[in-house]
Amino acid sequence: MKSVSVVKIGSLRHPNEETRGKVQVVDIPEQVLGDEDVKIKVAYCAICGSDPHLVENIFGWEAPFGLGHEVSGVIVELGKKATKKGLKVGDRVGGNFLKFCGTCYYCQNGQQQFCENGGEYNRPGMSEYIVWHESQIYKLPDNVSLKKGCLLEPVSIAVRMMDKVEMKIGQRVAICGGGPIGLLGLQAIKMYGASALTLIEPIAERRDLAIKFGADHVINPIKKNVVEASMEITDGRGFDVVIDCSGSPKAVGALPQITARGGKLIYGAMYPNDFEMPFNLYQYCYFNEITVTGFYVAPYAFPRAMQIMSRFQLDDFVSKVYSIDDAEEAFNMQITGMYPKILIRCNEFEGE
Repeated sequence: MKSVSVVKIGSLRHPNEETRGKVQVVDIPEQVLGDEDVKIKVAYCAICGSDPHLVENIFGWEAPFGLGHEVSGVIVELGKKATKKGLKVGDRVGGNFLKFCGTCYYCQNGQQQFCENGGEYNRPGMSEYIVWHESQIYKLPDNVSLKKGCLLEPVSIAVRMMDKVEMKIGQRVAICGGGPIGLLGLQAIKMYGASALTLIEPIAERRDLAIKFGADHVINPIKKNVVEASMEITDGRGFDVVIDCSGSPKAVGALPQITARGGKLIYGAMYPNDFEMPFNLYQYCYFNEITVTGFYVAPYAFPRAMQIMSRFQLDDFVSKVYSIDDAEEAFNMQITGMYPKILIRCNEFEGE
């Protein structure tokens, strides 16, 4: 079975460096189907913004390890006890790459994202076949294609983002970072009736997409001072909600300065695990009373994501597709930023 993995040292961006990972397609054994498991023939697996970071090893993971968690496909086999959701062979599905155990303290305390056993079942989705637990699988709506269905996981992150924002109609909102999560989050926030909806993003094509998806303003941080531009947009008061989706250490330091008094600042991306930044507690937390938080994965969000995803504009996210054999080329294209999303076709389906 073919699978895309980080298999050895070498650099995606800098081939002469010997401190990073390298993408290759490898053969791996097919996973064993347990009684409560579902076997899926994978149609598409999208490259997540975190996948190139994993290849670059900014989180300190040790190779080899498999890649991919934004998956769609068709059920080809069910374990004999995988009966609770009414899934059937032939169903078109998406899924959650995390299997929450349901029994630990956090799972039973309404905090699945901190599941103490969530790392025991991480099976890479950028493969020809995957075997996931029944609890991870969701049947796609009839009006969502397999190509768009692999975006169920990132749409669930946008849903989770809304849970953390606790949006009120009319609030002024800024999003830093116009990658897939930033653009999906922008669409979700637009549904809530945000005002002065602003994207901060250096790549012109992503700023154009933000306008297409309903942004009122865009800021190019290379050409404009982010704080000055934000204050001009908000009459000097800042944004009620500021969300970082960039994961860039260069971008995040100015965000407290553009958050309004009493506002909410959400750091919602993955950052280098040794990154730290200065933060003036007196100015931002005591004097301005801002709330600072983040979010990790998407607990309790998948059913709602499945119900709402047909309302998202997703065509621009699924326009660039590579075959699984061309995965290395796909990752090289991903880091150019030319496309908001790149898909890996793991199998072909007639009339998909």
